Amino acid sequence: MLHYSTQFQDYLQTVQQKQTPEGLYTPIAYLLALGGKRIRPTLTLMATDVFKGDPEKSLAAALAVELFHNFTLMHDDIMDDAPLRRGQPTVHEKWDLNTGILSGDAMLVQAYQSLEAYPAELHSQLTRLLSKTALEVCEGQQYDVDFEKQNETTLEAYLEMIRLKTAVLVGCALQMGAYVAEASEEEAQKIYDFGVLLGLAFQIQDDYLDAFGDPKTFGKQVGGDIIENKKTILYHKAMMLGNEKQKSQLSHWFAENPHNNTEEKIKAVKNIFVETNAATESQELMQDYTAKAYVVLESLNLTEKRKAVLRAFANELMQRKF
Repeated sequence: MLHYSTQFQDYLQTVQQKQTPEGLYTPIAYLLALGGKRIRPTLTLMATDVFKGDPEKSLAAALAVELFHNFTLMHDDIMDDAPLRRGQPTVHEKWDLNTGILSGDAMLVQAYQSLEAYPAELHSQLTRLLSKTALEVCEGQQYDVDFEKQNETTLEAYLEMIRLKTAVLVGCALQMGAYVAEASEEEAQKIYDFGVLLGLAFQIQDDYLDAFGDPKTFGKQVGGDIIENKKTILYHKAMMLGNEKQKSQLSHWFAENPHNNTEEKIKAVKNIFVETNAATESQELMQDYTAKAYVVLESLNLTEKRKAVLRAFANELMQRKF
């Protein structure tokens, strides 16, 4: 895992942004330099390697995935009016709203340009996959926006939203690596499915850690989703499992304006999540998706040693405390 991440990071350092116009390209370099876990590009290299390809050949595809991911972050921060990204000012806060929109658009174009490194047939495969994924991510983001305006959403609708907004890009990253390694379409589809299931587990774990993570290691404010009235997996489980009093209390707290009584609100809502067993059931659902991902992993036509690489990554991802 670490050597794939290091390989991509080293490659990223060699990628030079254009210097002019400075107002367009400096914010892109700024956001990329903020770091992050680089999970998605790492997966692209890993998938190429497990299918007996050369990870170096998938660096351009990995860059496309990372550029696309950061494009979504730049625009998500605008839509959420987020002041911070990875502990530093967001692009639209450091510069302005128009810069965030335009530099984000440029990043999306750069993602597609990165795929131009490949021969025609492979380029076509990768571009189609990225386009399909990009549209699904937009659909997921729209569902997320819609949910904020709705008093009630179902658990099934929420799971579909996170599949589109988060999980499909994890699957895309792996499938790109498989394509570069010239894996069969069947195997490429299987590793995509593995990634989507893992992405669902990852997001559910992220929802859980937002409420119950260790503030020292989580990397952002614990309880942020509660403050912002985000109806995460914990909210949906609590509304399914709670009694009338608990559901009424939860609805009351989520009707509050964000940033009112924040400490009291976080404490009260977390208590409801625990008392209704929403916290426990959310962890069980995360484990269920992880188990389903492992079933798909076992069906891949790979040696046990190569499956172990993917299994070790999944274990590390699901056991994280950040």
